[in-house]
Amino acid sequence: MANTNPPQSACRLSTRISIRWLPEPPQETTDTIVMSVKDWYLDLRMEKETGDIDWALAGQRIVESQKPLRVSFSHELDSHNSFESADCGTFVSLPNGDDLETGMMPRPDVPGSPETEYEEVWRELPFKIGPEGPARGLSWVLESDDGVVQTGGELPVTKTFLGRIWGTYLALRQVQTHGREEDSEGNLIAKKSGLDVSARREEWDSGWKEKYTVGASAGDLPSMVAGFEEDQGLWRVGEKVVVQGQTYVVRAFEEIS
Repeated sequence: MANTNPPQSACRLSTRISIRWLPEPPQETTDTIVMSVKDWYLDLRMEKETGDIDWALAGQRIVESQKPLRVSFSHELDSHNSFESADCGTFVSLPNGDDLETGMMPRPDVPGSPETEYEEVWRELPFKIGPEGPARGLSWVLESDDGVVQTGGELPVTKTFLGRIWGTYLALRQVQTHGREEDSEGNLIAKKSGLDVSARREEWDSGWKEKYTVGASAGDLPSMVAGFEEDQGLWRVGEKVVVQGQTYVVRAFEEIS
């Protein structure tokens, strides 16, 4: 399957074709999109039947090896509360151009969420034309600038990730509790828990249009439909920017022109 995206781009849009929990047969009940901008990603999986979130997560994408390709994913936001679970997959290309990911992860539809072997088939998507026009566009990931608990106690945090690749936009938000506690040796260990995730997915079609809005705070999430006043083309990695009254850190940025 030919890739029509710019060869110089360090971004990727993917959808899941199937998931298989071994030894069961493969299936797919979600409309999934994964947005990777360099070393950061947003992942939204919507149940086709109910319109509810199956899984929403965001964080860093870390390549551990190239041959074979092994990638680990941090969960800075996770609707399953699997913040501390190892998430590392091995990828191989299939004859039709899709990617097969294998590994082990908690299975949320089974009581106790046991670690289970899985196989997922992923297909790369072409970038949608955005407001910049054909063959060019902006891509970025923003993470909300949150306080940090230094010692003891708990801190409520409204964690938000915003992501865009050309004409596709995602926004994810989760109210979390961050804390630190001492282990038996006196070391501080980070602890995190989270509530339900609110999400927004928008796509460009002669203007930004909503595809999904789900969750209690979805209406409060920054929206391309409502318009960004900020000049996105001036953003740079590591800088802090204000979007609709909230401060974010630019985690990843790319401009193809």
